[in-house]
Amino acid sequence: MSIELGEVFLYRNIYRVYGAVMHATVFAALGEPRRLEIVELLRHRPFAVGDIAETLGLRQPQVSKHLKVLRDAGVVDVEPVEQRRIYYLAPPAFEELGDWVESFEVLWEQRLDSLGDVLAAMQAAREDAPATTDDEEGST
Repeated sequence: MSIELGEVFLYRNIYRVYGAVMHATVFAALGEPRRLEIVELLRHRPFAVGDIAETLGLRQPQVSKHLKVLRDAGVVDVEPVEQRRIYYLAPPAFEELGDWVESFEVLWEQRLDSLGDVLAAMQAAREDAPATTDDEEGST
């Protein structure tokens, strides 16, 4: 059985998989535990840099560096409000990740369908096999 996985093209840090665009920098940015904590925090609502630092128990310069990486990767965006910089999640990065993950759905559906076929065949073979009793197995 041949599974077509699509074509994969590498162009700088952009991969085209199944027509969806996935930025490798997004994975790199999300791969650092502190940045992932920041993203998890921003899932709930936008935060100012100072509020992120206070909530996560980090120093503001550390948070600012992490936010720069996340922003450069397209994971977060920023909006200046008076003297504060408010950060929020950027939906396009997560839509691209979602598209990439969905591209594996066909592969897993095929594998699970094949497993279902094997299990059904095993069940049918078990039902068709003659029943034996303990007495019949022990006597020879």
